[in-house]
Amino acid sequence: MTVISLRLDEQEDKLIKEYAKTKNISVSALIRSSVLEKIEDEIDLGLYNQAMKEHRENPQSISFEDMLKELSD
Repeated sequence: MTVISLRLDEQEDKLIKEYAKTKNISVSALIRSSVLEKIEDEIDLGLYNQAMKEHRENPQSISFEDMLKELSD
C-alpha cells in the first residue's frame, strides 16, 4: 500500500475531518473516493465529448425501438 502526503492549512484540515466524520468514514476513505470519482467524471466527460464529435461528423439517429432491437440481438 502506498502513502501519499497532503499539505493542508488548519481550516482545510478541520473541514475535511468534520465532513468525513459526518459521513462516518475515515479521511483516507473520503480523499480516496473523492479523487477516484473526479478521475471517473473526467473520463466520462472525455468519452461524451468524443461521442459528440463523432456524431457531429456523422450524424445518425435511431429510434428507441430499433435501439432496443439492436441491443437485444
